[in-house]
Amino acid sequence: MFKLFLNIIQNENIFGLWKGLLPSFLRCIPGVGLYFSTLYAAKQHFFPKQGPSPIESVLLGAGSRTVAGVCMLPFTVVKTRYESGKFGYRSVYGALNNIYKTEGPRGLFTGLTATLLRDAPFSGIYLMFYTQAKKIVQHEIDPAFSSLQNFGCGIMAGIMASVATQPADVIKTHMQLSHEKNRWTGQVATHIFRNHGVTGFFRGGFPRALRRTFMAAMAWTVYEQMMEKMGLKS
Repeated sequence: MFKLFLNIIQNENIFGLWKGLLPSFLRCIPGVGLYFSTLYAAKQHFFPKQGPSPIESVLLGAGSRTVAGVCMLPFTVVKTRYESGKFGYRSVYGALNNIYKTEGPRGLFTGLTATLLRDAPFSGIYLMFYTQAKKIVQHEIDPAFSSLQNFGCGIMAGIMASVATQPADVIKTHMQLSHEKNRWTGQVATHIFRNHGVTGFFRGGFPRALRRTFMAAMAWTVYEQMMEKMGLKS
């Protein structure tokens, strides 16, 4: 990871570390809002009086992430290609337009199956571990440190969920960077296994776990604090 970090700086200067920032904003900010809105609505509809069980938490998290993932997938494709440096896109609109013209509407949803196999289980597993961790520590920590408690529970849940969904993330990235059309998930998985073995499915696991864990922990900490300020049950 450190060698890759230095390589990016040497070849693209320090700003190379922020490549794909705009599509990341366009994907993450609305995506987070859509996810939490869907999750809150589902919890209020199905569990108005008591919290969900661990299995129900998995289904809630996975279902909410599926809605957000499908809606934001075109920006995920653009973000992945921006960061790869293999495509000469000059703007997000230009990228979306180019993909639509050269690959059709299907191109904007490249890697949909792999993305959902990564994101839906991640959010489901994350929500399960997060809610269970909070139940364990909620009576052990002073309420004044609730933000720290939420963040700590988020970090633990993020690590667990990242490890479990890393293979799907690798497959998704390979599909979205490929110039070949109509490559399905099974073909890509077979290609990775033949060329890199089992370890190929865990390449880039550490930086991804680092990014997703901290992003999810911060998002949940902010969400919990906002819900508390508004007097709503999270």
